[in-house]
Amino acid sequence: MGKDNTKVSDQGAGSVIRKKRRGDRKDAYLVKVEDSMHYIMPYNLPGRTANEAVLNEKVELTAINEYLKTKNTEDIEFKYTFFHVICAAIAKAMVLRPRLNYFYSGNKLWEKKEISLSFVVKKKFSDDGEEALATVVCPHSGINPIEHIHSEVKKIVYHVRKEGKQNQIGDIMDFFFKMPHWMISLVFKILRSLEFHGHYPKIIMEGDPYYSSCFITNLGSIKMNAQYHHLAEWGTNSLFLVIGEKKLTPFFGEDGSIRMADALDLNITVDERIADGMYFAKSLRLIRKLLANPELLELPIEAPVDID
Repeated sequence: MGKDNTKVSDQGAGSVIRKKRRGDRKDAYLVKVEDSMHYIMPYNLPGRTANEAVLNEKVELTAINEYLKTKNTEDIEFKYTFFHVICAAIAKAMVLRPRLNYFYSGNKLWEKKEISLSFVVKKKFSDDGEEALATVVCPHSGINPIEHIHSEVKKIVYHVRKEGKQNQIGDIMDFFFKMPHWMISLVFKILRSLEFHGHYPKIIMEGDPYYSSCFITNLGSIKMNAQYHHLAEWGTNSLFLVIGEKKLTPFFGEDGSIRMADALDLNITVDERIADGMYFAKSLRLIRKLLANPELLELPIEAPVDID
């Protein structure tokens, strides 16, 4: 992770609203790279999987558990969970730390126009239970992030589990499923070429988790742990977040004392070309503070947070 002198195109904290300029994509703004290292990197180190770095964080859940108690009143049907809190923290971090929403494609650096979080919803918790892909889009301003995430996830879960439906990308995959192998190979060669030149069809892009800002897998919900998940060469996804299983964990005080508290592991795989080590470190500190003080997620998503 070298020095990052890339030009940030935001106007204020995380805002990427600007007029379309020559060279922009449907889904992203072209970022002007002002140093030779980041200009050359996509050529000498092509591909996200060749540029993966993993950020690990153990999150104590004491503050989150107390916060959820205040949110989950007896009359609430769809409960708030730590998954909603984590998603809201990631979305807010992307607004305040916009380079987390960068990606490389076609040997160029881009900034996504939208903040989008993707995840998989199981229609039922069983070995043969079908899965549906889901994506939540978060505006850069004007929303309460925890309420927005909770509301959108509720709609998705109801849509998938109650009505048995899936999103548009699921319908498209079902269409591809009916094609012979040679035809699928040809179609995807064409799609990869369109992506490289910035002309990938938006109708296919929407809902594809590999075109989201962050792909999230909640392995804790199936009682499973994993320290790492790879990125993919397909799409534009530069962040993959793995949420581990909640466990009673020892925490050590400076005086040598030991206390036990609920905790879980967060493991974020990033394309290290999109920012430098200092930028990722500060971004992780921001996420840490938001999770330690979840009431901050009640503030407008664009509201600044002091991490110094």
